[in-house]
Amino acid sequence: MRAPALRVPEALSARVPAEQRGPGLDRDAVRLLVSRGTRVSHHAFGELPRLLRAGDLLVVNTSPTLAAAVDGLLGHARVVVHFSARGDDGRWAVELREPDGRGTTRARAGGPAGAVLCLPAGARLLVEEPLGEGGGRLWWARAEGADVRAVLREHGRPIRYSYTERDQPLSAYQTVFALPSPDGEGSAEMPSAARPFTHRMVTELVSRGVRFAPVVLHAGVASAEAHEPPAAERFAVPETSARLIDATRAAGGRVIAVGTTAVRAVESAVDAGGVVRARAGWTDLVVTPERGVRGVDGLLTGLHEPEASHLLMLRAVAGRAAVERGYEEAVRGRCLWHEFGDVHLVLPDKPLTQSVARATLGESAARVM
Repeated sequence: MRAPALRVPEALSARVPAEQRGPGLDRDAVRLLVSRGTRVSHHAFGELPRLLRAGDLLVVNTSPTLAAAVDGLLGHARVVVHFSARGDDGRWAVELREPDGRGTTRARAGGPAGAVLCLPAGARLLVEEPLGEGGGRLWWARAEGADVRAVLREHGRPIRYSYTERDQPLSAYQTVFALPSPDGEGSAEMPSAARPFTHRMVTELVSRGVRFAPVVLHAGVASAEAHEPPAAERFAVPETSARLIDATRAAGGRVIAVGTTAVRAVESAVDAGGVVRARAGWTDLVVTPERGVRGVDGLLTGLHEPEASHLLMLRAVAGRAAVERGYEEAVRGRCLWHEFGDVHLVLPDKPLTQSVARATLGESAARVM
């Protein structure tokens, strides 16, 4: 992919959560950039309820964030293990990183196969093979001596990168929509687009006729140095949410995904005719402009680095010109990047085609009867 000719100054990295930037602030003390095609406007996030319409639907990811970073030893060398996802065979996809002496980490070569890492609580991690062909950051590893989820609960901390100022408690990485997972699993990195929402904001949105549809996508590791497409992730779109999405589109409302993870979940459950089905499992879908979007009309998301593969998804929703114009305006307006930063509401210029709406309406009616 051709990256936009845009440079994001280091000073625009959000180094601490919004509520720590001044007295009396809450999570919603961030800015909201709104792109409607190539028309861009600046708002406070608190204005979101007035920018949406009664009948709109927000699709939210309820995956909780895990304390997915754990210190370990590879021989005599200190390493930090980022646990990305648990496979169906009980192995974990992991990224091994080196401490950088500043409380964060830097990238290192993956593997090697056969390496044994010592973790807290007597656990060991046997590195077996790379996730994909040709190696890479993420490798499959098998734990021995302790359950990884117990190790994370007792000895883990949230993953953070060098652009942040200091460690934060795990609560800083949970969104208002996060729910405990019955199997103890969750996201390696926070589904951060939802972070600015507060209970007060959700109440106001509901009072104005905006509805919510929960989905689950356990987000894996997405390191700051690599911008390859995401690996396969576990997701679930429940029947009630699928019906809400279909009914909203059929009635002329807008389906707006809160975060790229929500888009990936919905688009993994939609058929070629635009009907969303209840579905769960693993998805390796990468949403691109060529593939397009079929189940969502808009996207509320953070600001991603110009090289990030997430921009392909934004272009699928709104087009290249709209995304590049929005990002130019974000830099000009000194918006803040990354998980504690400002947010971007991306809406298409044109509404859904009537043919898709009619097909969805017919399907939704049949499912309700």
